[in-house]
Amino acid sequence: MGNSLISIQIIPKTKNGESVIPLVDEAISIIEESGVKFEVHPLETTMEGELSELMKVIEKMNERMVELGSVNVISQVKILYQPSGIAMDDLTEKYR
Repeated sequence: MGNSLISIQIIPKTKNGESVIPLVDEAISIIEESGVKFEVHPLETTMEGELSELMKVIEKMNERMVELGSVNVISQVKILYQPSGIAMDDLTEKYR
């Protein structure tokens, strides 16, 4: 458990209107490689951990999109910061 939950929807802009799905898949692989706990949902991915660590993951995702040819990247981010600690399960356990 960390002090933050961050949900991110990454929207890379391609040069010629190509599908962004391969880029989104690459962004999710960056999250996987980071080792943070995460869940993929249809419209966004939620990560759990320390705020500073999660922000570095987001930075790496954006940089990678540009490396792969994106003209620019929109990252829609929601952050829940709770210094005493927060876990995804804390918010969703009653629905499982």
